[in-house]
Amino acid sequence: MLFDFYELGEAKEDELEAQYKKAVNSFEIIEARNMLRREEDVLGAIVKLNSGAGGTESLDWTEMLMRMYLRWAEKNGYKVRELNYQAGDEAGVKTVTFEVTGDYAYGYLKGENGVHRLVRISPFNSQGKRQTTFSSVFVSPSIDDSIEILVNMSDITWDTFRSGGAGGQNVNKVETGVRLHHAPSGIVIENTESRSQNQNKENALRLLKSQLYELELRRKQEEKDKIEGTKKKIEWGSQIRNYTLHPYKLVKDVRTGIETSNVQAVLDGELNDFIKAYLMEFGGE
Repeated sequence: MLFDFYELGEAKEDELEAQYKKAVNSFEIIEARNMLRREEDVLGAIVKLNSGAGGTESLDWTEMLMRMYLRWAEKNGYKVRELNYQAGDEAGVKTVTFEVTGDYAYGYLKGENGVHRLVRISPFNSQGKRQTTFSSVFVSPSIDDSIEILVNMSDITWDTFRSGGAGGQNVNKVETGVRLHHAPSGIVIENTESRSQNQNKENALRLLKSQLYELELRRKQEEKDKIEGTKKKIEWGSQIRNYTLHPYKLVKDVRTGIETSNVQAVLDGELNDFIKAYLMEFGGE
């Protein structure tokens, strides 16, 4: 034991402190992982971000959220690939969909479902007024071949469009981007991942199945809540977290009460404290 060496004067206090922090972190990881017992928790995650009302400010906020999740994935050893991206007219992002690949990505990110609220002095406001804006986050499991989801192809209609970047060689000359409409659920999926229209259609169908799977999981949870007479605070569409940059700095999760004044760290992907708190409160239910 390092503590025994410390008492004998053969180990330094900072070494003992570092070992203690490492042990606590390992315990917290095991404890959080214990909350990820559902079949779908081990899967990868499909993350879709949509800008809300608020013009350019909302578009910029959506891009900030995208960067936050990409940094979180990088810090935690996950791989990310972009499935669909639509830039804002002047700045930021209208909508973006990406896949986070790796064990338990969905289990960790499922608590990010909901509306994220930003309060700050907007750099796009010439009068320097404080502005509030919103973006929504939707996370669904990235299903694999072990999960069978039946889709009636007659329920699907397709649109095609040109996909690409801001211009030049990045813009496709043909309509390779696809837009899927699923009539029974009202789900609309866009995919521009590949320069092959057929491949994008296959990708869009996989994304549809992932979202249908998520809807079924939510329906089962709602039925369970009715039976148990409980009303959880994690419904889709609810505001889950506030990011305040003015007049003070604070990020607060409205479900768990976890908060921090280190806003920049959170925006740089330091989300694990929020994720762990969510799992400890709701993960085992």
